[in-house]
Amino acid sequence: MRTARAAALVAAVVTAGLMAGLFAGFAYSVMPALRHASDGVFVEVMQQINVVIVNPLFMALFMGGLAAAVAAVLTNWRFPTARNWAIAGFFCYLLMFAITTGVSVPLNDKLAAAGDPAQIADLAAVRARFEGPWVAWNIARAVASAGALGCFAWALVRFGRRPL
Repeated sequence: MRTARAAALVAAVVTAGLMAGLFAGFAYSVMPALRHASDGVFVEVMQQINVVIVNPLFMALFMGGLAAAVAAVLTNWRFPTARNWAIAGFFCYLLMFAITTGVSVPLNDKLAAAGDPAQIADLAAVRARFEGPWVAWNIARAVASAGALGCFAWALVRFGRRPL
């Protein structure tokens, strides 16, 4: 049982960390770089990113992170030194998951529905409806997933401090 508890916490740390890194990377490098691009380049690049990111590795990490978070809570349920931090990590991860599925994906879908950037009459308007909200919500999910990482890491530390 101790091995399963540790494995669940490690999986939660790794997946939350990878999600935090992805979203933070967008926040501090990709989106600031695209801020200086023309409207057409911005729309085209974001449309392409939103297509290629939905791949087996991303989906395994994104969905697997939720499963790992649940497993971290369930396997540590009887051990409050790790459980409480695992619960906090789960809620942070769930918040990131909800932002992604409830806000970011619908914004991505609207951007895709705008069509081929070469055929869009008002690229500036399409960009304006997308960029500000997407950037703000991406920062929120970066913070939430970083919070999950911190909570799961601390749960793992707490787990390691108490021999059971």
